[in-house]
Amino acid sequence: MKAAGMKSAGTHAAGLIREATLADSAAIIALWQACDLTRPWNDPAADIALALRNPTSTILLACQDDALVGTVMAGFEGHRGWIYYLATLPDRRGQGIASRLLAMAQDWLAALGCPKVELMVREGNEAAGMYEHLGWERQAVAVYARWLRKDD
Repeated sequence: MKAAGMKSAGTHAAGLIREATLADSAAIIALWQACDLTRPWNDPAADIALALRNPTSTILLACQDDALVGTVMAGFEGHRGWIYYLATLPDRRGQGIASRLLAMAQDWLAALGCPKVELMVREGNEAAGMYEHLGWERQAVAVYARWLRKDD
């Protein structure tokens, strides 16, 4: 069962915030591509499907006038919550959409009992300053990765 059973969080200045479904995949991928978040080594459709079938992860969508304008993926692995794919269409930035999505993702994680949330920001991401402005603290850690799934 998904945390807090969120179907729609209602309408805010950022527009309607709701949980994604697989039917939203094409629109989500188009938004991520418009925001330069996709990478050749990550299949965005697979990322969406995996997040939506896992009970401790979700993707929240911000919609204005029936158009998708922002996303955030949130997940909790039992120790920490993680935020991924926080994105707002370039022509909609500065309207509070990202900060509202980030707040909703934190609420969603808190409903699961998550004590702390973290996010990774790629080097050169212009939005990095937003996180400090919103009270996030840069951590003195290095991130290491190893693929567990082998693509054919």
